[in-house]
Amino acid sequence: MADHPSLSPTEESLPIELRKDPMAKRLSRFPWWFLTMILIALWTAYIIYSRENYSKAFERIIRGLGTTIITALVAYGVALVFGLLAGLGRISRNVVLNNLATLYVELIRGIPMLVLIFFIALVGVPTVVDAVNGLGGWLNDLGLTAVGGILSRVNNQAVSMSVRAVIALAVTYGAFLAEIFRAGIQSIGRGQTEAARSLGMSTGQAMRYVILPQAVRNVLPALGNDFVAMVKDSSLVSVLAVRDITQVARLYAGSTFRFREAYVTLSVLYLTMTVALSLLIQLVERRLRRHAR
Repeated sequence: MADHPSLSPTEESLPIELRKDPMAKRLSRFPWWFLTMILIALWTAYIIYSRENYSKAFERIIRGLGTTIITALVAYGVALVFGLLAGLGRISRNVVLNNLATLYVELIRGIPMLVLIFFIALVGVPTVVDAVNGLGGWLNDLGLTAVGGILSRVNNQAVSMSVRAVIALAVTYGAFLAEIFRAGIQSIGRGQTEAARSLGMSTGQAMRYVILPQAVRNVLPALGNDFVAMVKDSSLVSVLAVRDITQVARLYAGSTFRFREAYVTLSVLYLTMTVALSLLIQLVERRLRRHAR
């Protein structure tokens, strides 16, 4: 009796009649959702090009695109540092480090992001500035006026809302990235660490040269998905009057009362960015799978 070729999980889920028809099989696998999104984007682009009201809205809103991209990139870069440090703290055997990292992660994850943005920007940053001023005054009393004078002159107005927005997003996303890094590190078998130690590496060297490179490669798709989420959540910084595309769209709609044009254009801009980033992440995942094989 001849062996039947093995079926992939996708093929097994198809009805028998679709398995026998190659054309039907190809049509069932075709990404119709992606084609639909492309058609929506093309139709919207045509409307923006052909209608004056949409063209004016696009020309105004696109001015905030640079702020959106810079905010997301810088905040995510800082969040990666926070997340890596907190993730290492979560698996640390040091009781103090472990508890501090756990407190940070659970505290941030237990508060809505919008509330955190308000709190960090309007409460956290001024508190830190007051602490810096106090440190500057203390240094002045000790006679270290060179450093103390600089610290005592720092004020809240020196920290712009754009910087506060970046800090807020970085602190918030650092907690989520910490769990990703923790899971990635723990997914590497203990044998890897033992092998590195047998070669004469210290625990820190084993983590840096052996464990972390493998862990980062494993969690790279998850990190990419969080960056896509960061791009979307960067719209929340508009509540701090940061002139990203969301804030610019709100101002344009409020001044012209053309809400449809403003928010259709805004939605398409975000959709275009997130779909492009998602496709890039899928490409990276395929390359990683190919490399793993």
